Amino acid sequence: MRKSILCLLIWPALALAQDVPSATEKVEAPAATAEATNKPDAVPLEEIQRYVSVYRAIKDAYVDKITDQALMRAALRGLLADLDPHSAYLEKAAADNFNEQATGSYVGVGVELEMRADHALTVVSPIDGSPAAKAGIRTGDVITAIDGKPVPAADVDTASSALRGLPGTAVKLTLLRAGDKQPRDVSLVRADIRLDSVESRVLEPGYGYLRINSFQTTTGADSARAIADLNKKSGGHLRGLVLDLRSNPGGLLDTAIATADAMLNDGVIVSTRGRLANSNVVYRAKPGDALDGAPMVALIDGGTASAAEVLAGALHDQKRALLMGSRTFGKGSIQSVVSLPNGDAVKLTTGRYFTPSGESIQAHGIIPDIALHSDSSHSLREQDLPGHLRGGEEDDDGYALGEVLDGDAPIAAALAQLKKQPAVVAEQH
Repeated sequence: MRKSILCLLIWPALALAQDVPSATEKVEAPAATAEATNKPDAVPLEEIQRYVSVYRAIKDAYVDKITDQALMRAALRGLLADLDPHSAYLEKAAADNFNEQATGSYVGVGVELEMRADHALTVVSPIDGSPAAKAGIRTGDVITAIDGKPVPAADVDTASSALRGLPGTAVKLTLLRAGDKQPRDVSLVRADIRLDSVESRVLEPGYGYLRINSFQTTTGADSARAIADLNKKSGGHLRGLVLDLRSNPGGLLDTAIATADAMLNDGVIVSTRGRLANSNVVYRAKPGDALDGAPMVALIDGGTASAAEVLAGALHDQKRALLMGSRTFGKGSIQSVVSLPNGDAVKLTTGRYFTPSGESIQAHGIIPDIALHSDSSHSLREQDLPGHLRGGEEDDDGYALGEVLDGDAPIAAALAQLKKQPAVVAEQH
């Protein structure tokens, strides 16, 4: 079986993690627990007997005849379903879709999704320029039906497959939106979705803007090129940078590390901990800051998740950037993907990651230095997901209060803040 480790996020368009770039120091850390070296426990005979009894009862008495294959697939899905929201058994079609989206290009409607407890798909965010974005689909919209049929699966990866198809074909979504009295139907035409992970521009002379939409294979290199271009346009050296990580659902951990390494001169970027030996690693930056110490303000919100939280946490804890916005999503777990010989795959949570200060992001997120607020849209957070992996510092502050900050106003606020205290941040580096 082929096994790969990735920093898996709240959307299905993810790739297998690549090797960590050589420019970043990777140090093995002690195993989190002694369990890492323990031999697997034998399955108690009474539990095997219990399983066989239930299996036979279903085979003999269920109202409709069910095949052994269907029953065994259901059992496999059940093994993963009760662990946490990000572990899942992917049958071949879902696994193929997963791998296709991991390339950053696929055919669909362009939405990032999470599954609610009632199996309704919740929109984390529409992808810029996609059919979903053009149709006005918003963060927090709940997809209750696809082409008039209830959402067909118990995990987001399989359910999202129903949104896929040939380019030019139509699909009708039934949406529930906060504040609406009735569901609304939205017709979309599937298209080639290409995820441009990095965007940049000059905001004002000397001040640059870098937007990272997600972390794909080339994001680290693309970010470095964008910074070099912004430096060039600013006479060789930026006076400050606004880094926009709003509604960035994450992606590849190694590219988030590479991006952080380009912005840090030294220090810990992130550490990971789990029961497996290779899940216990500390990643450190090597000398060389592409911004030459220029101050940074990073924008975050309730849609900033996983690998994006790794980058935000590293820049914050190393006092390299001021964080502005709202509390992040709080997905601080790592998934491993095991491809099976028949084309199916197992996606399994195998570790947690921690910021340089040792704080766990899981189910807590990262708190900004300066808060921004929005009344326009709120979304689920990791702590709102049923069965989520428990975090050490969860906040019992209510349900679905993740603030998503849209529009250009946060960029203007970040630029104004950047101008107020450039020397404070720059002198620390």
